[in-house]
Amino acid sequence: MNKNDEPDNQGSRDLRKYAATTNFRLIVGAFVLLFVVGLGIIALLYGINAALFGFLCLLGGMVPIVLILLFWFGLDKFLKKINKD
Repeated sequence: MNKNDEPDNQGSRDLRKYAATTNFRLIVGAFVLLFVVGLGIIALLYGINAALFGFLCLLGGMVPIVLILLFWFGLDKFLKKINKD
């Protein structure tokens, strides 16, 4: 447990930071499972060439997701800049 994760004197904790950290860890874990375990199983069953092709397919499938996320975060930054009230 980090010093930042410890509750303060009132026993409270920053739940938004905890939720953001948990969500990030879940997303990273899902990608690790998808790439390492998924491609490992493909390599065991069908060979290394099939796993390399599967890797290319996974990267190709990530392109629209990354573009949507970039647009989403860019729009968020733009709206925060406009609404500095």
